[in-house]
Amino acid sequence: MKAKNIVVCFAMLAFALMLGNFVSAGEITNFYAVEVEGIDAYLNYVSVIAGEDITVKVYFTSLVDDTDVTVEAQLEGEKIKVNEISEPFDVETGATYKKTLILKVPFELKDEVSDELILEIELDGREHSTEFVPIKLKVQRPSYDAVIKSITVPSSIKAGDSAYVDFVLKNMGYNDLEDVYVEVSIPELGISQGPKWIGYLVNIENCSDDDCDEEDTISGRLYLDIPYGVADGSYDLKLTVYNDDTESSKVKQVYIKNDLTKEIVTTTMKKSAGVDEKVQFTFLIVNPTSNVKVYTINAESTGDVATSADQTVVAVSAGSSKTVTITAKAKTEGSKSFSVVVLENGKVVDTLKY
Repeated sequence: MKAKNIVVCFAMLAFALMLGNFVSAGEITNFYAVEVEGIDAYLNYVSVIAGEDITVKVYFTSLVDDTDVTVEAQLEGEKIKVNEISEPFDVETGATYKKTLILKVPFELKDEVSDELILEIELDGREHSTEFVPIKLKVQRPSYDAVIKSITVPSSIKAGDSAYVDFVLKNMGYNDLEDVYVEVSIPELGISQGPKWIGYLVNIENCSDDDCDEEDTISGRLYLDIPYGVADGSYDLKLTVYNDDTESSKVKQVYIKNDLTKEIVTTTMKKSAGVDEKVQFTFLIVNPTSNVKVYTINAESTGDVATSADQTVVAVSAGSSKTVTITAKAKTEGSKSFSVVVLENGKVVDTLKY
């Protein structure tokens, strides 16, 4: 009799353990809803835009008590998976919860203007978990989207040179692009080239065969003149493409090397003289470029010092130099100072302190 009771007790213990395992492996919820961009995703075939961020809101009522629960949402296409996970939180039986996640829609539409993605959502706690029924989403291209596929520039650009910038553009949007323009700039240096008119780019769907007379992709070249006074270093080159409906840009780092002669060469910066005695200072303007440069010389006069330049406008031929003479006269005793500003095309090239 005792042996029988022992067997019964072991059977009951095994059943209790099995029941405990069943509960721990059970569902967190069987009542849930999902909104994508504010639309009920189980009642509607929601459309999203490739490349944009979407808001996914998850609502559920918990059947259990659990801790360290997370909500994971995953967008799955043919090649790309995008997923986001919430911060851990606790749930209690009978309570209703809402969690919000932001996901970026992948851009893997190949040559179609629309496709389909699967949104998978899972609740995962320390003891329980629930996988939601997968949701199908319609993914479409943006209405207008001019994409810069590539930018090619020389590995090293010399200051004073005209550097080429090759680019490839592709219409990745739902609609055709009319009157497309492109321009290139180095904002830090305040230089740019363009806008250059590119023309008309059809959408991919209108150009899906080899006999297509229209183009959805185009390549081109711009030239950017680099000032010869630029210091050695890396700079951000920015290519921008736009029309009346869209604008996009892409940045590529370029290295500019300056091995040119210093533009303004000075010698003596200080001299002694008597009151009202004229002294002369000279400096050299060097033009190492292949173009004529015209400079303006502004010599500063103060109450104690009178100054003048032998020439206020100086034209320097390509690959040559010219000397400029500054005459100064002090009206009183003591240490005096003055400045000479050299400009080219309205921009300050150098300021000399005498």
